[in-house]
Amino acid sequence: MAEVAVTEDSFEQEVVNADLPVLVDFSAEWCGPCKMVDPIVHELSEEWDGKVKVVKIDADENPGILMKYGVMGIPTLMFFVNGEVKERVTGFQPKKNLIKKFEKHF
Repeated sequence: MAEVAVTEDSFEQEVVNADLPVLVDFSAEWCGPCKMVDPIVHELSEEWDGKVKVVKIDADENPGILMKYGVMGIPTLMFFVNGEVKERVTGFQPKKNLIKKFEKHF
């Protein structure tokens, strides 16, 4: 399953009220480290299909969500379970580190 693009308008529905755990990728077009994280997030979305929903938020277009969740740098990955943030990773991390951090929540 491909990542879903989420905005401030759809965040509540797509993330907070989601039936599955949700991995949220806060990124921007101009961000170099975001481009390094993108293929990893895409692989995780395929490997976790049916277990975890993966969504992307454009940091430039949705500043309200960044402020609400205290996102100070991108890329930031947040893992939500039942609408609550369970994990947060800022900056580039190898795939195995991300799996280790997030897999315990589903």
